[in-house]
Amino acid sequence: MSKLDVIYVPHETLRKTASVVTTFDNDLYEFANGMLETMYEHKGIGLAANQVNDLRRVFVTDCSEDKSDPMIYINPEIIWESDDVADSEEGCLSLPSIYSGPIERSFAVKIRAQDVKGDYFEREAEDLLARCMQHELDHLNGILFIDYLSRLKRDRALKKLDKYLKDMEANK
Repeated sequence: MSKLDVIYVPHETLRKTASVVTTFDNDLYEFANGMLETMYEHKGIGLAANQVNDLRRVFVTDCSEDKSDPMIYINPEIIWESDDVADSEEGCLSLPSIYSGPIERSFAVKIRAQDVKGDYFEREAEDLLARCMQHELDHLNGILFIDYLSRLKRDRALKKLDKYLKDMEANK
């Protein structure tokens, strides 16, 4: 599968909860690899299926500088999170040009997920990768990072996004 189309706020799919994947076949394999290709094309570090208008519980990440750590997570769940938290600014491919924060998240997490064959695995992460995993898991539950902002900051971000998308459309 090739690159997929990223959808933007306020698209309704971004607010829906993704469904558990029960079929592990070539379509899922192609879809997940298309998500990786799309994430790299958009210079992202994570991408959830909701962001490409699909409601399967799938997200991908690669937080390495040399893009050598592509990971596919199917039916992910956090099974442990640290008591330590970190505040940081976040961005999102579905909210281009918007970077806002600080957003508080657990500094470290352990995720249990399945791979494209349906086999279970666990992965521990901290700092940027842990933040990315939590952000993408939020997407699968219909939550956006701007939901953690004050109403004023969220309204400003959405206004800026609206202008950006209008400018992008006008320049096509």
